[in-house]
Amino acid sequence: MYSKTLFAGWADMDFNSHMKNTSFLDKSADVRMMFFSENGFPVAEFSRLKIGPVILKEEIEYYKEVRLLQEIVVTLELAGVSADGSRFLFRNEILRQDGKVCAKVTSAGGWLDLSRRRLVAPPAALLAALQALSQAPDFIELHSRIKGGR
Repeated sequence: MYSKTLFAGWADMDFNSHMKNTSFLDKSADVRMMFFSENGFPVAEFSRLKIGPVILKEEIEYYKEVRLLQEIVVTLELAGVSADGSRFLFRNEILRQDGKVCAKVTSAGGWLDLSRRRLVAPPAALLAALQALSQAPDFIELHSRIKGGR
């Protein structure tokens, strides 16, 4: 399973002295982009292709608090994908060092053609990278939203 070790920093804290909700989303997005970069799709490649990931919906489930400077592990799994790869569901879990899950983030999105501003199927190499991710236990096949997609 793909994962990165990160820290909860000063800017991640809320008034109650624990990690704020937007920081869970930010850490999840950072780990997704690290995965893409390590699998042949750094930001420069997305710019060259004129496509990018777009998140259409996100859900956070909270289980344990994360405090300032706490080391966390953020995992990334594929919770769903359409046959053409135009739509995806990513699942991130944020865990303490003892393995306890602090939060789960589920992100639904697709690939945006930055010129036409429409969802598109990703290039074959990007689809292969997506399919190489470990699948979440509740993995589902999604329907495409692009004409002619599956």
